[in-house]
Amino acid sequence: MLSEKLVADTVTWLMTGTRGQVFIDEIFYDLCNRLVVNGLPLARASLHFRTHHPQWLGSRMIWLADSPKVEVETVGYQVEETEAFLRSPFHSIITGASGIRKRLNTAASPNEFSLYDQLRGEGYTDYLAWPLDHTLGKRHLVTCASKAPRGFSDQDVTLLESMLPALSLVSEIRLKNQLARTLLNTYVGPHACQQILDGATTRGKGATVHAAILVCDLRNFTAISSSHTRDEVIEYLNSYFDAMAGPIERHGGEILKFMGDGLLAVFPLSNPDACADLLNALREAEKAIDELPDVGTLGRPGYGMGVHVGDVMYGNIGSLTRLDFTVIGPAVNIASRLESLTKIVNRRVLLSKDFVDLAECQELVEDMGSFQVRGLEEPIAVYAM
Repeated sequence: MLSEKLVADTVTWLMTGTRGQVFIDEIFYDLCNRLVVNGLPLARASLHFRTHHPQWLGSRMIWLADSPKVEVETVGYQVEETEAFLRSPFHSIITGASGIRKRLNTAASPNEFSLYDQLRGEGYTDYLAWPLDHTLGKRHLVTCASKAPRGFSDQDVTLLESMLPALSLVSEIRLKNQLARTLLNTYVGPHACQQILDGATTRGKGATVHAAILVCDLRNFTAISSSHTRDEVIEYLNSYFDAMAGPIERHGGEILKFMGDGLLAVFPLSNPDACADLLNALREAEKAIDELPDVGTLGRPGYGMGVHVGDVMYGNIGSLTRLDFTVIGPAVNIASRLESLTKIVNRRVLLSKDFVDLAECQELVEDMGSFQVRGLEEPIAVYAM
């Protein structure tokens, strides 16, 4: 059984003793073990957060007695449409319930949550659920379950509930830290994300990276977007970007920017295999695009790619109040010119001599000759995959 002193000490630890811990699942693990050591008959506990990740609605964190860590599971957006969710404690809590207490060592009652039957089958005797209320009306869930014959005492329930404001505050801070990282990763990529989080937020701040550079662009997108519905165009774009982005990221590349119907990616040369990785990503991306199903009457995406090597400069550029963490530099321009040249020479992938020499891939490419490109005084030697 918990005591008031233990709960007071635990709240103090949550507020002041967890400052060095970044992740809420690690704090939750320590919290549950601390409560068990001090007499709470806790056998299972969980946290449920709506995090609004691009792929996931949220996450579920489950602590079990004697487990070496909290198990973290992602939850898809479709879950909220399922019968299991609509008849769950989480749905009841987020739609306004102030808390739930269910004795499980009694016979099942009509229309009770299906979770209760599952927990009974696993030997649980008592179940508690409360909202974790964050700012701006955001509501999440914490649950506790016991296998003790008598479950939780009334004093345990009262004292656990008294800890909720501290747990809400601690979890909201970690959740918002993770949300900031997720949003930055999603919209500017991991490299720029880390720079921004490290403080590169003033105009003119940035860094230079020596890298192999890939620029891709869809063909005839202006005509496609003006002659098809919005949903068809979005599906067409997403299928193309999925086919391109997966191989790039699997092979160590970083997508710096989506530019309408195109993208810019780099493979930093700090990795000695960067050029080989880029070529492997190209092969996989071409294969993935060729295997895409037709999107309505649009068919499969047509595209061009330009590859070069050089310095890419990340920088905060814009007005005093609105910045874009963007990418600039002559090497980027050359890769873009090569991509444009694919339309003229009717080849899908063009590479600069600088890249081919560095990658030592002469046997894999065809010499297309030299071409004058806008912005360069001298013609540039060009190769095709």
